[in-house]
Amino acid sequence: MQGPPYNHTVETPATFFLVGIPGLQSSHLWLAISLSAMYTTALVGNSIIMMVICMDSTLQEPMFCFLCVLAAVDIIMASSVVPKMVSIFSSGHSSISFQACFTQMYFVHAATAVETGLLLAMAFDRCVAICKPLHYKSILTPRVMLGMSVAITIRAVIFMTPLSWMISHLPFCGSHVVPHSYCEHMAVAKLACADPMPSCLYSLICTSIIVGSDVVFIAASYILVLRAVFGLSSKNAQWKALNTCGSHMGVMALFYLPGMTSIYVAWLGQDSVPLHTQVLLSDFYLVIPPTLNPIIYGLRTKQLRERIWSLLICPFHHSSQSS
Repeated sequence: MQGPPYNHTVETPATFFLVGIPGLQSSHLWLAISLSAMYTTALVGNSIIMMVICMDSTLQEPMFCFLCVLAAVDIIMASSVVPKMVSIFSSGHSSISFQACFTQMYFVHAATAVETGLLLAMAFDRCVAICKPLHYKSILTPRVMLGMSVAITIRAVIFMTPLSWMISHLPFCGSHVVPHSYCEHMAVAKLACADPMPSCLYSLICTSIIVGSDVVFIAASYILVLRAVFGLSSKNAQWKALNTCGSHMGVMALFYLPGMTSIYVAWLGQDSVPLHTQVLLSDFYLVIPPTLNPIIYGLRTKQLRERIWSLLICPFHHSSQSS
């Protein structure tokens, strides 16, 4: 005889309690200071990039438009988790409501899905710019760019909405203490009274499909780019193309390596890798790319570097002239 189904309205807890980083409570204050510095850098750096690109008419190329969207997504991704982390590490305020927890989880998953799509779009942009320079503007028209952006967003929503629905409808009738510094999917799912395996498998399969397909196409794009670059007769042109692509590849390494390591360690190495290491990997995956992306692009992209420098210098230049 089958028992009664779980009553979701009765089993839903009012709040969860985030532990922070288990085993590193003594370092929480230093982590709060470090995270605050990184978050401030991410907010300021990405905001400057967005402002410069939006204000400067010479930076309306597809690459800079995608970069502007990437900066906005980085701000959303970091803002989804860092303020709560800092609150936990600095004051011990660890409670988070049921609705806020799953809202945070949705934004984290959606933002990371959008970011990997943007990295693919930026790789395609570099491929067209270097391999088909004469057809660049006719291929990457504003309409095509808009279509790519919409497709990236729709893909993220289609894949991530069922995941959030599945885990938010699990019954949580036991412990409400999440051994993590944010509402990470696996950490929350393990607290459910029902079998969380369907949502965990869905998460793993979707992540593998999205990231796997994007990485394959990104790799194919850069193989074509390298073939075209080494076919150029001018060493200066080769260096310029490689320098531009190097920025993109650095950003991609920062995003994919910690992210995939974090996901597969949580699945395959949860018994052999210390819990605090798993949590730190997840935290760095969401904080380091938004912090370093504007620094990498700001320093290595000549056009952007010059515009940012002129924006920062102009106020001082005008004030010195007026005095």
